[in-house]
Amino acid sequence: MSTAIVFNEYGKPEVLVPVEIQDPEAGAGQVRVQVRAAGVQPFDTAWRRGDFAQWNPDTFPVRLGNEVAGVVDQVGPGVTGVAVGDEVIGFLDGTGYSSVVLLQADQLVQKPAGMPWEEAGVLSASGQTAHTALDELRVGAGDVVLIHAAAGGVGSNAVQIAKARGAVVIGTASERNHDYLRSLGAIPVTYGAGLVERVRAAAPDGVDAVFDAIGGEALDASVEILDGNTERAVTIADSWGGPRLGVRRIGTQRSAERLAELVRLYTEGLLKVTVAKAVPLEKAPEAHQEVETGHVRGKVVLTVG
Repeated sequence: MSTAIVFNEYGKPEVLVPVEIQDPEAGAGQVRVQVRAAGVQPFDTAWRRGDFAQWNPDTFPVRLGNEVAGVVDQVGPGVTGVAVGDEVIGFLDGTGYSSVVLLQADQLVQKPAGMPWEEAGVLSASGQTAHTALDELRVGAGDVVLIHAAAGGVGSNAVQIAKARGAVVIGTASERNHDYLRSLGAIPVTYGAGLVERVRAAAPDGVDAVFDAIGGEALDASVEILDGNTERAVTIADSWGGPRLGVRRIGTQRSAERLAELVRLYTEGLLKVTVAKAVPLEKAPEAHQEVETGHVRGKVVLTVG
C-alpha cells in the first residue's frame, strides 16, 4: 500500500487529506517510482480551490502534482535505459502527491548523484515552463529581457536560464527579494506605480523581450515598455489581459529533452534550485498555505520518507 493526497471537495487547504491506495503496477512503457520529493505548484492550489471548475469540473476524489523525483522500483515491459534502483526526475499529470507513482519512461531523466531530493523534486515543472517561455521569446546573447515575478519558482529559473544564454535580465520583485535576484545575476526593480520608469532607467537602450509570470498591471506596463510591439512578449499568468493587450499566453511544452537540458545547466553550475520550504507529504495543507501567501522565493516541496 502507498499514501496519496486527495481532496473530495473544493475549498481551503484543509480539504487535502492522505489516503491509502494500492500500489500501481508498471505497464508497458512505464516505470514505478518510490517518491522522495514532489513539487507544489500555484496551479495545484488553484485547482484545489475550484478555480477551473466552471470549465473543467472534477469527479472526486481528485489528486494533484505534476513533478516528482524518486527511486525506480519496477520497470514495465518494453522499457530500456532505466533500471530498478535508478534515481530519476520526472513529470506526470496529476498524481505526484503520492509515495508511489507511475512515470512514462520517456518522461524522466536520471537525477545527478549530488542533487538533493528536495531540489530534484521541484526542477521539472517550473524549470520547463521557464525554458519554454525563453524559447518562445527566442532569448539569446545580448538580449535585454524583463521577467515579472522573477523571485518565484518559474521566475528564478527563467532568470538563470536567460543569463546562461548570455542575456541581460531585469527582474521585478518585492524589495525583500532584490538581493536574491542580484545573487542570480538579475537587475532587480520593484513592482507598482512607476514601474515603466524604473525599467527604462535600468535598461536605457530598451527591452527586447518580456516574460510575464504575474499578470495584471505588470502586463500593461510591459506593453508600454515595448512601445506596443508585443511580438516578443508572453504571459503564463493572465488569460484575460494577454489577449486584450495582444500578448500571447503560453503553456509548458514538456519533454525529457527539455528536462535533460535543465539537468545539464544544473550540473554545470548555471542553474541553482531554490527550495523555500520542505513539508512532509501528509502535511500537504501546510504546503498549500505557504504557496498561497504569494511570497514564496523559489519552490515548496513535499517530502516522503
